Amino acid sequence: MNILSNGSGIYTDYYQLTMAQGYLLTGRSESVSCFDYFFRENPFKGGYVIFAGLTDVLEMIEDFSFNDEILEYLRGLQFKEDFLQYLRTFKFQGTITSAREGELVFPLEPFLRVEGTLIEAQVIETLLLNIINFESLIATKASRVKSAAGTRRVVDFGLRRAQGLGGIHATKAAIIGGIDATSNVYAAYHNGFEVSGTQAHSWVQSFGDELTAFRAYAEIYPDNCVLLVDTYNTLRSGLPNAITVGQELERKGHRLRAVRLDSGDLAYLSKRARQMLDQAGLSYVKIAVSNQLDEYVIRSLLEDQESPIDLFGVGTRLITGQPAAALDGVYKLSMCDNEPRLKFSENYTKLTLPGVKSIYRYVNGDGTFCGDAVTLEGEPAPENLIHPFFPEQRSSLRHCPSEVLMQTVMVRGVAAIKSTPRESAAYAQERLTHLAPEHKRFEFPHIYKVGISQELLNLRARLVEGFQKRNA
Repeated sequence: MNILSNGSGIYTDYYQLTMAQGYLLTGRSESVSCFDYFFRENPFKGGYVIFAGLTDVLEMIEDFSFNDEILEYLRGLQFKEDFLQYLRTFKFQGTITSAREGELVFPLEPFLRVEGTLIEAQVIETLLLNIINFESLIATKASRVKSAAGTRRVVDFGLRRAQGLGGIHATKAAIIGGIDATSNVYAAYHNGFEVSGTQAHSWVQSFGDELTAFRAYAEIYPDNCVLLVDTYNTLRSGLPNAITVGQELERKGHRLRAVRLDSGDLAYLSKRARQMLDQAGLSYVKIAVSNQLDEYVIRSLLEDQESPIDLFGVGTRLITGQPAAALDGVYKLSMCDNEPRLKFSENYTKLTLPGVKSIYRYVNGDGTFCGDAVTLEGEPAPENLIHPFFPEQRSSLRHCPSEVLMQTVMVRGVAAIKSTPRESAAYAQERLTHLAPEHKRFEFPHIYKVGISQELLNLRARLVEGFQKRNA
């Protein structure tokens, strides 16, 4: 869903363009390179991330260009004419290899790589990080919220609290993460999502009294009537009036669909609402709740307080990914001019993995995932998983079958594979069934094993040794 109408080439940071000009002017514009995307830490202190944003990134890269108006703007920033003429005909012609959108991914594994010239791979960095970091964060939050809700419906109510146009991509990511429907009409229209919503307090307030407001809404929407019952007093007026309208609808051959609670003690009010509705013969009427919900509040309502809630409308804390401000995904050079490259750090845990790489995922006999191995491209699946920073720690994978995690998704700048959000959501849900419960718990989840092959370990060690000798 590309929301940029033109000028996508400047959806970037300034230094990407200054480096690109530098590559051109130093005769390195055609140097072959490989960049890896990975993140270092799971958000929300969780055990996994759901990969989202790939389809949007591929679409935006296909459109990545510099029109005359943009080139004139860059000319005003003192970019040189040779570089501007280069950009005039620029199109990304590289290859992208990636895990599938909706895949479960884990810290430190480079599950997306970009291969192309230095300029090609460099100038798309900001776009790629911006979209994948954000959508993966929201998809993961959505997965946690849906996990807490179980079989109950969850609707995205977050557009009004989203960070501007980011709300469009956030809704798409929330669907990939497992949310059932959205109030976001723009995202629903462009992606075929189920759209859902009720009325606001202003609807009730705009009428002379609550019962008249409810009756008017039911008259217009007799088969899809959800009444917001907390504008004045939930138990003394809102629910009694909703029951009156529900009984009137029933006599006309219709059914009140649900009542919604948006304030107060949701556990207590939902229990009283269920009692009152049942006593009035309206046991089929659902109870929906909203108001500052997240996975922890939902879990408490259902598990600790046994609240009879059927639907959750989740807004701010979903669409903004609270409390995690961002996914710390990074984009690092791993090969240039057919030579493996390494970002060195005195902090050994921040050493990058050199070379062009692949990932194998291993499966236990019961069908659960048991670990991922990062290898050099072309290596067979290794029999041992080596800890990336403590190589004395090893796990045998000899009896575990494996699968290749990554596939080619873009060839010469043209997307080879695209999926709809619903397809990615279905894939994510299927993959979650293979993740052991200890990795999915909210508190102190078990760390999923990601290791490297012996050949990759040896390559990194040689590069580190060479760097240390040159700087001794």
